[in-house]
Amino acid sequence: MQLLPLWQDPMAKKNSAPAGQSTNGSTHPLADRVQARVAEVGLALDQRARASRPRSKRTRAPGPTSAAQATPPTREASSLRRVFNELAVTHRQFRLRSGQHASPGLREAARAFKDSPSLPSLVVVAAFLEEDGLLEW
Repeated sequence: MQLLPLWQDPMAKKNSAPAGQSTNGSTHPLADRVQARVAEVGLALDQRARASRPRSKRTRAPGPTSAAQATPPTREASSLRRVFNELAVTHRQFRLRSGQHASPGLREAARAFKDSPSLPSLVVVAAFLEEDGLLEW
């Protein structure tokens, strides 16, 4: 019979992590990890923009121009959107495998991000996925 220290719970949850660590073993706070992922995606977007192969040039039919179409999204906005889409795909695959529905809290967080994309609103969305152990970074 193995004796355990009093502070150690022999019936601890399988995926519980020590204080300061996430379920994937990372010791970095979630906000830092999300910011690092957004930066990584931004670099990938920069590399793609500098690629030697030129984009195909399609002729566009003249249509009504709006303020949103006139200015391309910034690098940060594009990076935030890409990371959000990665999270959406990951969660969608999880829901298909598990048969679960998205929680109302996650839906509200996603809606808040779509209304005003920002790093803090993306961190809230990522927190829901982290809770389910779905983040790999």
